[in-house]
This record gives sequence, structure tokens and C-alpha cells, in this order.
Amino acid sequence: MSAVTTRTSPEIALTVDVDGIATNYHDVGEGSPVVLIHGSGPGVTAWANWRLTLPELARQHRVLAPDVLGFGYTERPDGVAYGMQAWTDHLLGFLDALGLERVSLVGNSFGGALALSMATRAPERVDRLVLMGSVGVPFEITPGLDAVWGFEPSLEAMRDLMGVFAHDRSLLTDDLARSRLEAATRPGVQEAFSSMFPAPRQHSVDAMTVDEDLIRSIAVPTLVVHGRDDQVIPLSNSLRLLELIDDAQLHVFGRCGHWVQIEHAEEFTRLVGDFLG
Repeated sequence: MSAVTTRTSPEIALTVDVDGIATNYHDVGEGSPVVLIHGSGPGVTAWANWRLTLPELARQHRVLAPDVLGFGYTERPDGVAYGMQAWTDHLLGFLDALGLERVSLVGNSFGGALALSMATRAPERVDRLVLMGSVGVPFEITPGLDAVWGFEPSLEAMRDLMGVFAHDRSLLTDDLARSRLEAATRPGVQEAFSSMFPAPRQHSVDAMTVDEDLIRSIAVPTLVVHGRDDQVIPLSNSLRLLELIDDAQLHVFGRCGHWVQIEHAEEFTRLVGDFLG
């Protein structure tokens, strides 16, 4: 394992070798370990997704946020077959590389499906579970999610996409759109992204679905969170997760889209912090 610090961008933090893949991750705070798993928007990084959450949860926990295989500043090896198997293997390898035997998981959207995969494949590694606007149960792909996964780079397209993500229009600045477009068009990023979610993209939704009997087997305390006005992932997903997981609670934020952790950052981190204990 190697760890180096790079200061060229706040999105780049530490690097660890995960089964030969140089993996970028953030590691802040002390205490019981919590792993934040980002979503699948174009140009996403752990930092972009969790920049407001990391410092707050780090007041009580050791908080780790990796760039998942194929995303952000984690290495993208040639020939990788992206899919839930590869992403779960990479996340388990990340825990192994850092000697983390048991962690709490906070998964956003795509990251929620990955957290569900982890919790059902390796339940002994998971202490508590937070699922925010989560994929992982069957649903008909929304126009919003189809737009996210079918993104073709342009400033206008990125502006439109930001409007799909956020209910609060004050967040949708040109500077944000430009910075996310730059992140989405770094060398190799768009090529990897487009290969993950080819049309017809309903297939990608179905491929991320975790067997409902396995979801029912989840025994750890679970917090389910959703924005009522989410245009990307339907609220019905979270209602279904509440039905399936015995030890679950659901919190729905009104006047909120797919970015709960950004649009309601203070309330979200307080809710998650109280739940993690």
C-alpha cells in the first residue's frame, strides 16, 4: 500500500494500490470508519459529491471517500469490464488495502446500489447503511437518469443536467457547469463513462438491481434518504427499500432534488451523524 498527497486539486487526495489499481481517496477524521460512495454523474468525483459532508462527519468518525473504479482520479485500466461485480470487487479491495474490517456505508444513487451489493455480498463487513436516492431495486428508467447516463459533453448539456439534479435553482451557476464540464472531459473520462451505461440504458438499471430476497436479508440498521422532487431516481425506490429492509427508517426532504447532501447539507449531515451515532 502506498499513500501520497497531491495538492494540485482538492479532488485529489491520497492514493492506495487496490489490486494493482491506483485509487484516489479522501481520509479525514478519527473514530469508527464510514465510507462514502459517490453517484454516477458525468465528471463525478468523491470530492464533488461529498465535499460538504466530509468535514462534518469527520467531527465524530474516520470518513473515507474513494473515487470508484472508472470514475474521478482513480486509475482506469484498459480492458476493464465495468459493472457491479467489478465495482464491488474494487470497493472490497479498497477496504482490504486499508485494513478496514467493518465499516458503515453511505451510498448516493449509483453508490446506493454499490452499498447494497456490499451489504448483501459481504454483510460481515458492514456496520450500518445509509442509502440516499438509491438505485438497486427495479424501476423504469427516468428521463432524468437517461439524460445523466447519456450525457454528450457541451456547456449547454451540462447546464441542463445540473437543472435535472437540483431543485434549488440558485445552485446552478455557470461556474459550476463549467467546472463539471472540465471534469467530465478530462482525457479518458468521457470514454470510460459512456462505456459504462450504453443505450438502451434500462439495461444498466436492471444490471444494478440487487435480488430482493438478498435485500430482505440485510440485518444492519439502515437509513433511507430521498428528495421528494428527485427527477433522477424515483421516490418509490426508497419506499420499496423501506418495505424490504426490516431495520430501516426513511427520511424524505421536501423541496429537494437528487442532491440531498448539497441542497440540504446541514440537515443531511446532522441526520446521518445522529444515525451513525
